[in-house]
Amino acid sequence: MKIVVLAGGLSPERNVSLSSGTMIAHALQSLGHQTALVDMYIGLEDYDGPLDAFFQRPLDQRWRSIDRQAPDLEAVKASRKTSSPSQFGDRVLELCQQADLVFLALHGTCGEDGRVQAAFDLLGIPYTGAGYLGSAIAMDKDLTKRCIAHLEVKTPKWQRVQVTPEQVEALTAQAPIPCVVKPVASGSSIGVFIAYNREELKHALQESIAIGGDCVLEEYVLGREIQVALLEDRALPSIEIIPKTGFYDYENKYQPGAAEEVTPAPIPPEWEARIQKAALTVYRALGLRVYSRADFIVDPSGTPWFLEINTLPGMTPTSLVPQEAAAVGIGYPELCQIIVEESLRLRGK
Repeated sequence: MKIVVLAGGLSPERNVSLSSGTMIAHALQSLGHQTALVDMYIGLEDYDGPLDAFFQRPLDQRWRSIDRQAPDLEAVKASRKTSSPSQFGDRVLELCQQADLVFLALHGTCGEDGRVQAAFDLLGIPYTGAGYLGSAIAMDKDLTKRCIAHLEVKTPKWQRVQVTPEQVEALTAQAPIPCVVKPVASGSSIGVFIAYNREELKHALQESIAIGGDCVLEEYVLGREIQVALLEDRALPSIEIIPKTGFYDYENKYQPGAAEEVTPAPIPPEWEARIQKAALTVYRALGLRVYSRADFIVDPSGTPWFLEINTLPGMTPTSLVPQEAAAVGIGYPELCQIIVEESLRLRGK
């Protein structure tokens, strides 16, 4: 099978995506697939051969590891040789149209928010993961919470705010403390702050302005961080995240050894059942398909508090879904193959 692994793009999670894409491409190649790994935003700028031969090229190795800091997107834009306003780089769509399937290794905005999925639906290009509508809703933390608020799933109280310099003082005085400040549409904990006092809250709000200011102010729930993957409409064993310092931020997520990750999570069976039920409820309510990962805080009573769900979760060397799959005997290449087969079945291929 000819598969394009689409990674990178112009997203704050670009580096995570490139690492995921590298791992996925190697796994698919090991299974005998003809695999082309391409950066969605840069495309084939440095390749002047026929498109069909691109599937025979050696896979790029430089993207396997992840930098400690999120990428400088202005520098990425400046590195592009063309001045096109398109998010699709040179000949990316043409290459994808030659494939039997596009494996989406994209994360964050312009990749996980439904826009790429909608474009591919219109062009008749089959791809992995959820469709455009579920992806768009799940990417928006406010909309996700609104969609599941009437269901039997607890989620911390929240409000959506558009932070401007003029509003910082008022929001700092009014918001409950402690609280979590997070961008409405972002992932990998980029731009997320836990504010335990007014000074920290003011700093978090000021920082949020630099990334657009569209935020969720969320009630802080004390508890254990538990995440659970969904694969083919079933829940995998949950995983507990224990950062060695601070909380599970960007650096703790992607630097080896920065956090302890325990699978299955060392929790009572009844807690596990509650978490899995809540995760599946959210997954089905949003119409998600193939695979996802839901994030929870579990309080001391064993009650899971839903935070968000990721429709294209990380597939890097330190990512959680592969660890959860391994706990039930599914190795990394097999996991990729399951995603491929389920996505083709979903799209009638």
